Amino acid sequence: MGESSFFIQALIYLTSAIIMVPLANRLGLGSVLGYLIAGIVIGPFVFGFVGTEGKDMLHFAEFGVVMMLFAIGLELELDLLLRLKFWLLGLGGLQLVLTTVITAFFSYLFGFSWKSSLALGLILSLSSTAIVLQTLKEKGLMKSISGQASFSVLLFQDMAVIPILAIFPMLSDSDNVPVANHHSLVENFPGYLKTLVVLSVVIGIILVGKYLLSPFFRLLAKSGNREIFTGASLLLVIAISVLMGAVGVSAALGTFLGGVVLASSEFRHELESNIEPFKGLLLGLFFLSVGASMDIPVVMANPTKVLGIVFGIIFLKAFVLFILGLIFRLPLNQNLYFSLALCQVGEFSFVLFGYSENLGILEGDIIIILVAAVAVSMALTPVLLLLYEKTIFGFLESKAPQKTTEQDIHKQENPVIICGFGKFGNMLGRFLRSNGIGITILDFDADRVEMLGRFGFKVYFGDATRLELLESAGLEHAKVVVAALDSPEKQAELIRNVNLHYPNIKIVARAGDREEAYDLKEIGVKYIYRETRETAVLMGRDVLRLLGTRSYTAEKARNLFLKHDDETFHELFDLRKDRVQYMSLAKQRNAELERLMFVDLGQEEELERDSWSEMER
Repeated sequence: MGESSFFIQALIYLTSAIIMVPLANRLGLGSVLGYLIAGIVIGPFVFGFVGTEGKDMLHFAEFGVVMMLFAIGLELELDLLLRLKFWLLGLGGLQLVLTTVITAFFSYLFGFSWKSSLALGLILSLSSTAIVLQTLKEKGLMKSISGQASFSVLLFQDMAVIPILAIFPMLSDSDNVPVANHHSLVENFPGYLKTLVVLSVVIGIILVGKYLLSPFFRLLAKSGNREIFTGASLLLVIAISVLMGAVGVSAALGTFLGGVVLASSEFRHELESNIEPFKGLLLGLFFLSVGASMDIPVVMANPTKVLGIVFGIIFLKAFVLFILGLIFRLPLNQNLYFSLALCQVGEFSFVLFGYSENLGILEGDIIIILVAAVAVSMALTPVLLLLYEKTIFGFLESKAPQKTTEQDIHKQENPVIICGFGKFGNMLGRFLRSNGIGITILDFDADRVEMLGRFGFKVYFGDATRLELLESAGLEHAKVVVAALDSPEKQAELIRNVNLHYPNIKIVARAGDREEAYDLKEIGVKYIYRETRETAVLMGRDVLRLLGTRSYTAEKARNLFLKHDDETFHELFDLRKDRVQYMSLAKQRNAELERLMFVDLGQEEELERDSWSEMER
C-alpha cells in the first residue's frame, strides 16, 4: 500500500508540473511560479490531491537547493569568489544586520518581547536561495551585476545560518533547550572545539577536492562507464552534505564550497551534466512542495493580517536592499532588480519557526500566520519581478536621454543588427561603421546605452531575445545578425528565435570559450568566433618575431595553428559528450600540432640556411 501511495503521489506531482510549468512559461511567468501554482492547486486546501505531507516533502526536496549550490560552485572559480568578497561581506553583512535590527524594532512596537523581536528579525532577514537563484539562472542574469550582488547576499545568509541557530537558545526562557532539526556530532562540544572541527572539515574538503578528487574521477573515467561516474557525482554531493551536517554546518554551504574547489577541474562539465537532471527534478519538487504547503484557509481567514505582514516585509526588505545598492553604487536598473529579487523570506524560515516554537520564543498561533505570510512572499517574488520587467523597465527606458522607443526603431533598414554592445560588439560595430556598413545596435544595459550615446553611438535599449523588438529593429531587412550577448542562455534564445522565424538570415555569433562554441554549433550556428582566439594567436606570432623568427615563418606558423585548431574543433565536437575519448583525442591532436610545427619550422630554417649558402657561393 505504501509503495502504491508513493507512485500515486509521484503521478500527481509530475502531472501537475507538466501541465502548469509549460503554461506558465507560455504566459511569460517563468517555471518557478508555474511550480508554485501547481503546488497550490494540488495541495490540501484546493483540490486536495496531496495531503499535509507537503511539508515533509519540502524537507526532502530541499536537497535540490543543495545540488543547485554545488552546480553554481562549479561555475565559480576561486578567484571570482575572492573578487566578490567586498559584496559578500559588506553588502551581505549589512543586509542581514540592518534588516534584523529594523524588523526587530517594528516587532517590538507591535508588542513582542525583545527576545521574540530579535528572533523574528533574524528569521525574516533571510531570503530564498532556491527561488532567487533559479529565477536569475532562467533569465540569464547570474553574471549580471544584480545577479552577482544577489548571489553574494544569499551566500552570506547561508553562512549566517549557523550563528543564528546558536543565538536562538540564548533567547529562550525555557530550561529544556531542544536541538535544531538536525543532530550534530559536535553539539555538546565547547565553542572553541566546534570552531576547530568545522575549520578542519572545511580545509579537508578543499584539500581532498584539490588533490584527490581529480585523480579519482580520472580513474573512473578510464572505466568508460557513465553510470558509475553519475553515481560518483551524486555520492560526492551527498557525502559533503552529510559531513557538513554532522558538524552542524549548512549542507548547501558545504556543497557550494566543494563545487568551487572543483571549478577548475577538467571534469567540471561532466559533473555539471550528471547533476543537472537530479537538481532540476528536486528543485521542481521543492517549489511544488512550497505551493502545496501554503495554508490557504489561514490566508482566507486572516487576509488583512497576512497580506499586511507580506507587503510590510517586502517593502522593508526592498527598501533596505535598495539603500545598500545605492551605497555600493549599483546601477539603477540593476539595483531595482536586486532589491525586488531578495525581498521575500527564505525557505530556511520554516525550520527556524519550528525551532523557535520548540524553544518557546514564539507562540504557535503567531507562527501559523507568519508561515502563511512567508509562503505568500515566496510565491509573489516571480510575479513582482515580472511586473518590474514589464512596467518599470519601460519607465526607465522613456526617461533615459539616449534611448528610443520601439516605434522609433522600425525606420531602420540596416543590413546588420548587432545584439549586445559590450567590449566585443563595440569593437565590431566600430569596424563595420568605419567601412560604411549600416548597423542597428540593441543592448539591454540601460547605463551602457546612455554612456555610449554620449560617444555618438545610436544604441537602442531592449531585450534582443524578444522577436517583436527584433522585428521593430528591421529584422526582415537585415542580412546578418551578430549575436554578442554576455549571457550564453540569452544568446541561445536569440539564435533560436532568429533561426525559427527568419531562417535565411545569417547569424554570426561570439563565443566566450570552446565550450560555448560547442553549444552554439549544436544549435546550428555556422559562423562562430571565440573572442580571444585570434588575438591570442596574433600575439603569439609577434612573440615569435621578437624571439628572432622571420616574419614570413611566424605568419605561416599562425595560419597553420588556426587551421589545425579549426579542424580539431570540429573533430572534438562529435566527442564532447564522451569526456574520456574527448580528452584522448585532444591530447593526440595537441601532440600532432607540435609535430607539424616542429617539422614546418625546421624546414623553413633549413631553406633559409640553404638560401644563405647559395648567396655566399
